[in-house]
This record gives sequence, C-alpha cells and structure tokens, in this order.
Amino acid sequence: MRDKGIIVQVSRGLYRLAELPEHQEPDLCIVSLRYPKAVVCLVSALSFHDLTTQIPHEIYIALPRGSRAPTITIPPVRHFFFSGQSYEAGIEAHEQDGVRIRIYDQEKTLADCFRFRNKIGMDVFLEALKLYKDAGNTRPGMIMDYARICDVEKAISPYLEAGL
Repeated sequence: MRDKGIIVQVSRGLYRLAELPEHQEPDLCIVSLRYPKAVVCLVSALSFHDLTTQIPHEIYIALPRGSRAPTITIPPVRHFFFSGQSYEAGIEAHEQDGVRIRIYDQEKTLADCFRFRNKIGMDVFLEALKLYKDAGNTRPGMIMDYARICDVEKAISPYLEAGL
C-alpha cells in the first residue's frame, strides 16, 4: 500500500492515508501517538498557547517518573520526568486532526518554565509571563497553586507580583 501511494509513512510505525490533508501539528501528533503518556510541556506548550516567540527545535514532553525514556529521533524529543501531582496537574486534552494531544494548560506551563528556568532560560519564562499578561484573562492564583505543587511558590511570587 505504501509503494502504491495509498498510505504515507509519517514516522517509524505510523502511517496515514495519502488522500488525507497534512496535520496542523504533525510533530505533536507523532509524539502523542508514539507515547500516549507524554504531556507536551515547557517551550513546546508555550508555543502551542502562543506564549513565546521561541521556535522549539525539539518537542518538550513530560513523562511520569519511572517511565521509559523515548527513543524516537524524528521529530527530536527532549523529555523530563515529573512525579506525582507535578505530572498529573493541569493536563488538557486537545484534538488535532483526530489525534488526542495531552498538553499542560497555560498556568501550569508557566510554573513549570520557572521550575526549569536553569534548563530553558529565565528569559523564556519572563517573555512568556509578559505575553500571558498581555493576552488578558490572567489567573495568578492558578499559577501559584501549580507553583506550590512544583515546589517553587516562594521563588516565583516576586515575579508574579511584579509581572502581573
């Protein structure tokens, strides 16, 4: 079927009908299908929520602690292990072209970006906070709830007070 052009290989082990239109978010769809426990996080989630001008060169995903690390190479994936509530809190499910993508909501993403500021850069967090404020409908209480879960409540509060 592949040789006849009926199906197209999207990734190793994943195919789609050739007559279907391209996915809007093909990389997120591939990762979501290959790793159902994965939750899109950090810079990839910021990009999904339009809270950054950064273009992620990798798909950032969160996995529950104790899971097996992804072996996928295309698209490039950067994984982080979260435990307990920090993994489970704030997950939203979005349907993209028939594929269920699990992604953290805006407030959880901001708390996670602050938590991993040493790995992704403080400038990424500050830009996201500014864009979040400019978009309106801010919920600083939700960010603080997630910051409490992520154990960064005291460190993030001055930034939220100044930025929001």
